[in-house]
Amino acid sequence: RFALRGFLSFSETAARAVGLTPRQHQALLAIKAASGGDTATMSQLADFLILRHNSTVGLIDRLAAAKLVERTTDPDDRRRVLVRLTAAGERCLADLSAVHFAELERIRSELQSLLDRMNARP
Repeated sequence: RFALRGFLSFSETAARAVGLTPRQHQALLAIKAASGGDTATMSQLADFLILRHNSTVGLIDRLAAAKLVERTTDPDDRRRVLVRLTAAGERCLADLSAVHFAELERIRSELQSLLDRMNARP
């Protein structure tokens, strides 16, 4: 648990270093991972982030103001709003992902050791 908390702390610090809150970083990840290809609905994001709809809207408002995401109306259902990463959002997320990958590589042996010990338990 200590190693996982350490990685979460690293992740929060990395997000803040590029001017994002940890929740904003998670929102960018959620949009990228959305099942609809390159867009996500507000409902999908709210579910992924475990937030209420209005909190998700506020979060997306701040990311849109930072030009990291943009909204469009769903052509199939004009009541739904789709959110996608902008080029700047893609670059920001790629940079953060590279830093996170490097950190995971750095702590790989520690994590593997923990997994091995857990698997060895009766």
